[in-house]
Amino acid sequence: MIESIIDKDVELLIFLNNLGTTQWDGFWLFLTNKLSAIPLYLLLLYLTFKQFGLKKTLIIVLFIVVLIAISDQTSNLFKYGFKRLRPCHDEHIVNLIRLVKERCGGLYSYFSAHAANSMAIAVFFSFLFKNKFKMLPFLLIIWALLVSYSRIYIGVHFPADVLTGLFFGAFYASIFYFLLKLFLQKFVK
Repeated sequence: MIESIIDKDVELLIFLNNLGTTQWDGFWLFLTNKLSAIPLYLLLLYLTFKQFGLKKTLIIVLFIVVLIAISDQTSNLFKYGFKRLRPCHDEHIVNLIRLVKERCGGLYSYFSAHAANSMAIAVFFSFLFKNKFKMLPFLLIIWALLVSYSRIYIGVHFPADVLTGLFFGAFYASIFYFLLKLFLQKFVK
């Protein structure tokens, strides 16, 4: 049964990855680059400061740092635990996909830290601002999904890697938001 799921995952990767065209490569390479999100992070920091003030903003930033560290390290734990090769390192399929960027990244694929981290940020800030900015959660989730899809588009992750990353990111963000609320209620007036 696991083999059947893996086979379907490979088929889906090949299909989705080969939908790409050179006209769109630049867009997806930009989106997958971690530095491209800096303006978004600065905007979220500004909104947090305006909404909560300096003291609470510093606490929120600390929670975000720990959230991303745990999300990222869970991804590494899974990668080195499962040792599933990235599509671009798998000799059986590397010639069937479009590898959009020159460097493939690390050896292992399961699961995508890009997907987990972007979804963690999207969900955490969606909870944080759900009552203040009605469209922000929708926009953040769309951003996280696009960043996640970019990993398939450029040929460095399988769809299951991305879906698992999205799940872990949302799961951890929910926990950290709940912990933040408890911390603020108990220790910050």
